[in-house]
Amino acid sequence: MNHGQSIPALCEVKIRSGYHADPMAAIHITDIEAAINFWRRQAPSLEAYALSTPLRALAEVYGVMAYKRLSLVEESALPAATLQVWLDWYASTPDTPCIAICSTSQGDDVCKGCGRTFAEVQHWNEMQPTEKRATWQRITAENSAWRFNKYAERVTKLDG
Repeated sequence: MNHGQSIPALCEVKIRSGYHADPMAAIHITDIEAAINFWRRQAPSLEAYALSTPLRALAEVYGVMAYKRLSLVEESALPAATLQVWLDWYASTPDTPCIAICSTSQGDDVCKGCGRTFAEVQHWNEMQPTEKRATWQRITAENSAWRFNKYAERVTKLDG
């Protein structure tokens, strides 16, 4: 799979904690893994030892990331077909971490309900998928928002 762009162009980048429109948006390896698992269910291989097209696109990137011990890949480093397969997976995920208990409307800098910053809440509809996933990665790693503890049962109803 060589879609006109070299896979060795993959590189490590930092996820920023506040919202800033990021021209170098990155995708975390756990999102590549989740997309692979999604496509394993959606498009299983019809041949015993071959990967389906979406899986092959993601597997090459995942393999390079694992080999080089990279946790992030810049969106711009992905071949177009791989990015499209990732975006198709992304479309199947919950868009927002909101649980309809927004403390930023009460003046908090960080929402107690979902864990997003005030700026992220305000600009969510303008953010790119990779920026939204970076926010999801951060709030999941922090694990302090009510969506992960106090109101976890509410999340199941909203996301389900």
